[in-house]
Amino acid sequence: MSLPRPAHRRGLIRLAAGTAGLLAALALPAGAWAQAAWPSKGPIKLVAVFPPGGSVDQVARILQPALQQALGQAVIVENKGGASGSIGTAEVARAEPDGQTWGVVFDTHGVNPALQRLPFDTRRDLTTAVLIGTSPMVISAHVDTPLKTWRDVVAATQGGKSLTYGTIGNGSLGHLAMTLLGKGAGLDFVHVPYKGGGPLMQDAIAGHVPLSIGSVFVAKPHLDSGRIRALAVTTAKRVPALPDVPSLAELGYANFEAPAWWALIAPAKTPPEILQRMNAELNKALRLPEVAARLAQQGIQVQGGTPAQAQAFVDRQLDTWAQVVRDHQIKAD
Repeated sequence: MSLPRPAHRRGLIRLAAGTAGLLAALALPAGAWAQAAWPSKGPIKLVAVFPPGGSVDQVARILQPALQQALGQAVIVENKGGASGSIGTAEVARAEPDGQTWGVVFDTHGVNPALQRLPFDTRRDLTTAVLIGTSPMVISAHVDTPLKTWRDVVAATQGGKSLTYGTIGNGSLGHLAMTLLGKGAGLDFVHVPYKGGGPLMQDAIAGHVPLSIGSVFVAKPHLDSGRIRALAVTTAKRVPALPDVPSLAELGYANFEAPAWWALIAPAKTPPEILQRMNAELNKALRLPEVAARLAQQGIQVQGGTPAQAQAFVDRQLDTWAQVVRDHQIKAD
């Protein structure tokens, strides 16, 4: 048998090498393919699970340009409000786990399973990519009310009198925090739920509701303009963003701690390589001076960290608030 000519042999070698490379690539795990390809399928969607004007919407829009530049793809913020954030969260849970759909959620994400019949399982159908940040909530009064201090609030809710307060929605952390305060201290509060921070603040600054509770992020612009007055923050210590506002702990409610928080979530089966890439880029974005400054101005303390750390935080929130709901028999209005 005659041997192949040198040129023919070189062609066979190149063909064999190419075939081996193709076979090796085909043998790669699906996640490695996802890592190599993502993002390459067009615009990436951030579902902000509350309406425009609230803190979730604003956090998403602060992060959007930094993520867009880092990922090299258009990043679109889409507001899907309603049912304390669960409508938008359901859209994320139903989405293809391909890295194209993410959700920006608020602290209601840790409360909703205890108060609502959800069309998804928070632990099974979703995963947390990163904990964006935390912030105390602030209890405020309209400036035209006689409520100048927390002592005035206590006086206004005793002797058979009640006081109305607004929150971003049924089952929100503000709702649970005020319920805990009322039940623990014998204060008669009446809850008025709104559909997000924007609508809440519109009525708060118009004087339609005497008290409001929301994150420092959503309340601070109106505190700075003098249309509402801060009475207390829902943390054990005062916060730099509002140094003159007492904490509930120093007002006599020992160990009271109910911070607001924001996180980025994804469908549960999102490949870990995509999850890690988004986590890394978001951590970089949170360290950008302009991003950190805009968040800090609104009272948000940047957290960041790994997906595992973020998921552990969310799991603790789910456990904590489920216990509070059971212990105090709290119902969504």
